[in-house]
Amino acid sequence: MATPAKPGQGVLRVDLGAIIANWRDLRARHGAEVAGVVKADGYGLGAAEVGRALAAAGCTTFFVAHLTEGLALRAALGPGPAINVLNGFPPGSDEDADLTPVLNHLGDVAAHAAAARVAGRPRAALLHLDTGMSRLGLDAWEQARLAEAPDLLRGLELRHVMTHLACADEPAHPLNEIQRARFAAACDRLAPGVPRSFANSSGIFLGAAFRSDLARPGCALYGINPTPGRPNPMRQVARVEAEVLQVRDVPAGDTVGYGASYTAREPRRIATVAAGYADGYLRSLSGRGIGLLHGRAAPLLGRVSMDLTTFDVTDIPEAAPGDRLVLIGGPGNTADELAVLCGTIGYEILTSLGSRYARLYEGA
Repeated sequence: MATPAKPGQGVLRVDLGAIIANWRDLRARHGAEVAGVVKADGYGLGAAEVGRALAAAGCTTFFVAHLTEGLALRAALGPGPAINVLNGFPPGSDEDADLTPVLNHLGDVAAHAAAARVAGRPRAALLHLDTGMSRLGLDAWEQARLAEAPDLLRGLELRHVMTHLACADEPAHPLNEIQRARFAAACDRLAPGVPRSFANSSGIFLGAAFRSDLARPGCALYGINPTPGRPNPMRQVARVEAEVLQVRDVPAGDTVGYGASYTAREPRRIATVAAGYADGYLRSLSGRGIGLLHGRAAPLLGRVSMDLTTFDVTDIPEAAPGDRLVLIGGPGNTADELAVLCGTIGYEILTSLGSRYARLYEGA
């Protein structure tokens, strides 16, 4: 739900039209069905709002991480779209919300198959095979056991068999081809004829060999570059703005912020904005971040504190209290660009956004 901004409150603007355009672009590149991955509250941008926009655009399959996320998304979308829970859940705990579990080990398979047989009706599920991530999914031993005892799947209606690429953002990494070959062989052996789900955001850009019946892009939907080191093919989606509370003159020799980590070598004008690490503006951006005010760059000076951050507006003479400085999402300070400055990835920048912003949804 969109919330109007109160005085002093930061604003998170989410371009739903750009998300839809990114989804359509990914679907065209993949040449097959593309799901909407809306885990972590839609990568920090609002799973309900993003999910409804994608569903209205024609997306029929969604992925979340946790059962609680699935329940909330079902409440937002209503009946119809398939909602798959990547971390799985015990039989019966979905409270008739029509959620589909991803089965990540033989214990999951046995539990859901037994529940289906007791209920006397098939239980829809996705089967996850580990092909090189060593995280979730049936490992090589479990896959061999399943091949020897295919009756373990009796009672299950497998919607897809899936795996997850570990190094898709590195096109030349040899594990990509290893995983492709392992997945193809395992599907042929364990679930011939069952639709397959393979590529994540970066995997869609690895070419036709990585195409499957269902791709699962996450970050690319939200404007994060799925092709690191190359121009970003996706539209930008999120823009975070913080209100300028005060503009002050700082004489040479004075320090700014906690720890006196910045000392003015010459007179500077400093704008203090109402956002900090409690709002997901990472403390590791201290002394590195870049804001945008009146279309010009304002370097971050000193440390990011919990509720306040200071920017150099010496070269922006019109800066004044009440202005809104762009923290994230403008030229030079996209989520990916800020991530480089503080040694992380754009995913963390978006998913760290706090709950204090007024959220404005535009473009759908």
